[in-house]
Amino acid sequence: MDIFDKIAKHMGPLGQHQKWSHGYFSFPKLEGEIAPHMQFKGKEHLVWSLNNYLGLANHPEVRKADADAAAEFGMAYPMGARMMSGNSKYHEQLEQELAEFVGKPDAFLLNYGYQGMVSIIDTLVDRNDVIVYDAESHACIIDGLRLHMGKRFVYQHNDIDSARKQLERATKLTNESGGGILLITEGVFGMSGAQGKLKEIVDLKKDFNFRILVDDAHGFGTMGDTGAGTHEAQDCIEGIDVYFGTFAKSMAGIGAFVASTEEITNFLRYNMRSQTFAKALPMPMVKGLLKRLELLKSKPELKDKLWEIAMTLQKGLRERGFDLGVTNSVVTPVFLKGELSDATAITFDLRENYSIFCSIVVYPVIPKGMIELRLIPTAVHTLEDVQRTLDAFSEVAEKLENGYYKENQFATA
Repeated sequence: MDIFDKIAKHMGPLGQHQKWSHGYFSFPKLEGEIAPHMQFKGKEHLVWSLNNYLGLANHPEVRKADADAAAEFGMAYPMGARMMSGNSKYHEQLEQELAEFVGKPDAFLLNYGYQGMVSIIDTLVDRNDVIVYDAESHACIIDGLRLHMGKRFVYQHNDIDSARKQLERATKLTNESGGGILLITEGVFGMSGAQGKLKEIVDLKKDFNFRILVDDAHGFGTMGDTGAGTHEAQDCIEGIDVYFGTFAKSMAGIGAFVASTEEITNFLRYNMRSQTFAKALPMPMVKGLLKRLELLKSKPELKDKLWEIAMTLQKGLRERGFDLGVTNSVVTPVFLKGELSDATAITFDLRENYSIFCSIVVYPVIPKGMIELRLIPTAVHTLEDVQRTLDAFSEVAEKLENGYYKENQFATA
């Protein structure tokens, strides 16, 4: 079969009429925080799909730090990889502050979160090592696993008994190969909102010899008393061997970091090919991230507001009979029964008739016959936004149950 024909068959009906979001959002020029109300095709929409948990994206102090750094250094500096001509005292300062914040001796900046996790896995293990990982791991973890030339065993999602069984299998292999075991999980699973069972996994170290790598993209800045992450929330900071956080969620930026012991961090610093041969993070982003981290630490009211919005939203949805699964974080999934055609019609209806935009998740990410509408609360949403969304979701759910979306054709452009 021709490769283009194969791709067309794989895309099926979805690929015939879908492309991204069918338009572009425009962002208002505000002096204060960036609002979750945005322009789409000339019409204002309430958006629940922003990587801006703490509302820092348009915070005036952040904007000033970004602008001042761009004016001082431009966007090109530093002009080289970190190991060559691309290092600066600000890069090192950010690493030191991040390490201290998440409770680790050292940290290493990464240009991108997705690429960073892929490369961490590739660097930490060799063909003699065995990886044990959660079945619902993020795509970046899965892609990292694909580079691994050794064995890998998957355990059922958040199932400690299953993890124990896979650790037993891994131990038998490493006893023969002389390798080690790396267990990978997430702090907060981005699709379901469930926290990884970090503390229970750490407890397995009593019976097995392994190291733990945690992807805490959604937990960094949102979880724990200080926002240091899910390992702080579950009181197991010391038990996490390698901690990964991204700047894309709570910090509303670009890039990521990995934190561990000085020995492991230095090993990654000099062996991660994706970083060794890549230009360093631009200075405006680094100095802007220093300001973001400062605000994250000094303004706990931002995290408090985020949680107020999230808990009010989740409580209201549950009271109206919606299935939110097992979320115990601010990530708010809403599960409905329906087909792909229903899913596209619902999101179109919400967008065009209720002026509400949220992410849609369908098979194969979730089982066939199910639809997930994923809401990402932020500190700049309001209680009025929550009430408006609850009312809209109630009406949409009633339409779905009554067959309205099957009886009516919706344009998807």
